[in-house]
Amino acid sequence: MAAANITVSETPLVLYTLRRADDALILGHRLSEWCGHAPMLEEDMALANMGLDLLGQARELYSYAAKVEGGRNDEDKFAYLRDVRQYRNLLLLEQPNGDFARTTVRQFFYAAFADLYWRAMMRSSDPTLSAIAAKSEKESAYHVRHSSEWLIRLGDGTEESHRRAQAAIDELWAFTGEMFSVDDSERGLIDAGIAIDPAPLRPQWLNTISSVVSEATLALPDNDWMQQGGRSGRHSEHLGHLLSELQSIQRSFPGATW
Repeated sequence: MAAANITVSETPLVLYTLRRADDALILGHRLSEWCGHAPMLEEDMALANMGLDLLGQARELYSYAAKVEGGRNDEDKFAYLRDVRQYRNLLLLEQPNGDFARTTVRQFFYAAFADLYWRAMMRSSDPTLSAIAAKSEKESAYHVRHSSEWLIRLGDGTEESHRRAQAAIDELWAFTGEMFSVDDSERGLIDAGIAIDPAPLRPQWLNTISSVVSEATLALPDNDWMQQGGRSGRHSEHLGHLLSELQSIQRSFPGATW
């Protein structure tokens, strides 16, 4: 018998923490899909290690969400026993890997934001979130450097690599606006000093993005229209397919342990 979905008490702090945990879990899983398929052995290892960084962030955040919620769930239940609509990750992060250029652009867009976000969250009045942020920022700083160097290589490389990198930017750009949006639930945490408002981070993020994209001889789209929905549980069809793989063992053999 397949395992049933859990219920979650989505208080503002639980929801806020789950959103960031889901970001890390879903992107980490996407990076894990490159294992054995990257263009070179060194990059195979680099993508796997970045995926492990994100998995570590997800575990800490899920564990904290479980503590705040009162202990009815744990990190495994949050990861494996929620329905697709219960996930609150950014739409950008669930998008398929595509080719290496698309993965690089997705990683760069998010890592450039995450580095700023975690640095700011180190000032959180919540000591657990502040500690998680301090550790995560060190990892995200490397993710920015790694993905930006690859984007420059691809954009300023061959005609084919340039074309693919530009196509990836054009396709993924509309998913970046969601990183800087907040709802009423988060606004209360921002006012309390627990969370940070991501909107003021956008100019610095855009400056970083623009600088690297320009050096890569690429261009950012002029389109300002942005996709929304991930934070409220409205996802693309891609997340359901990802979760069917991620959750398959736990759903098929509930409570199984190694």
